[in-house]
Amino acid sequence: MHPLATSFLVFLCTFGAALLGMFLRRVLPEHHLAPESKEVVRVAMGLVASTVALILGLLVYSSKGFYDTQTAEVTQLSANVVLLDRILAHYGPEGAEARADLRTSIGRQIDMMWAENNSHAPGVQTKAPSGEGIIERIDELAPKDDRQKALQSQARSLAFQMGQTRLLMYQQRSVPVPKPLMMILVFWLFALFISFGLFAPSNATVAVSLCVAALAVCGAVYLIVEMYYPYGGLIQVSSAPLKAALAQLGQ
Repeated sequence: MHPLATSFLVFLCTFGAALLGMFLRRVLPEHHLAPESKEVVRVAMGLVASTVALILGLLVYSSKGFYDTQTAEVTQLSANVVLLDRILAHYGPEGAEARADLRTSIGRQIDMMWAENNSHAPGVQTKAPSGEGIIERIDELAPKDDRQKALQSQARSLAFQMGQTRLLMYQQRSVPVPKPLMMILVFWLFALFISFGLFAPSNATVAVSLCVAALAVCGAVYLIVEMYYPYGGLIQVSSAPLKAALAQLGQ
């Protein structure tokens, strides 16, 4: 599900639960709203609130770690691209075709990984950018001396490393948050906001406060879901390192 749609659904559930609690306050018998009942609900919902805060914090931390990992992979790939191009340049004119293939391959990867229609579509199937063509070009080189043989070996090793990174980026371009976890979290939030509205006075100040609280919670959920789609949406890994590397190829 799209991060905006998910966060909007969470907002409807939480703020709607608060309004439902305010409605129940008017229809429930008075003994249900006695101080003793209020104290039990307060203690029980305090436990739920602590659990929700812990889970939200862990999910934000986990999604931020995933996002940072993708950023590091893009940066590492960019450095390896420039290094491989330099190695092929030092190899000699025979490496020109491999350098051209490298430039074309990286340009296609940028177009594919940061395509707008692929931003939040984990089910989209496209060919993984493994860079096998570059490896084949390197294998076709015929070293004339020990120096070229060493450069070919280094280029082959670097190309395999790049292929591994590119496949990893492709497979990790979207990792949806588990639906059971999200459903349980929404249920906890629903119960928590009902308790907020159940014992809250019905006035504009309380309604606005509960609305702001619901917005804060759905904002946290948006951050969690959005950062699990690192190559699309509002919060995405920058393609600038790869574009900068692409601009240096062939020079």
